Amino acid sequence: MSKDEVIVTKEGLAQLEAELDDLKYVKRKELAARIKLAISYGDLKENSEYHSAKNDQSFMETRIIILEKLLNKAKVVDSESLDPSIVNIGSSVILNDIEFSDKLEYQIVGPSEANVSENKISYESPLGKELIGKKVGTIISVDAPMGIIKYELLEIKAT
Repeated sequence: MSKDEVIVTKEGLAQLEAELDDLKYVKRKELAARIKLAISYGDLKENSEYHSAKNDQSFMETRIIILEKLLNKAKVVDSESLDPSIVNIGSSVILNDIEFSDKLEYQIVGPSEANVSENKISYESPLGKELIGKKVGTIISVDAPMGIIKYELLEIKAT
């Protein structure tokens, strides 16, 4: 894997493409209409609607550029060709927090897809790095701000 590559799952690629399409073909038109309406209010120097819309446009155009660069460098991981007995990008894992006996489930994804609220963690995160290549039954230790956390890998699911 090259440093220039952006590793994504098939699902992650589809989400990035959908976001880019929405920004380019829906949000741009909506924002253009907002700017046009704000211009109609007159005096652009003190027109907060206009300045707000232009600010939003700047953020949106920056996001479009970022997404286009990500997609140009995207390398999709084909989870069907990977060994299902070890953790890979695209795998879902069930872990047992040894200290608290909590069961946790995460999907290992590329950095651009990571979203903790959806239990998607990057393979570059401390936990993701420890999990890649491991088999069921393995005990891993993760150095976290509150100290070392130990997990047992209970299950690997292909997604």
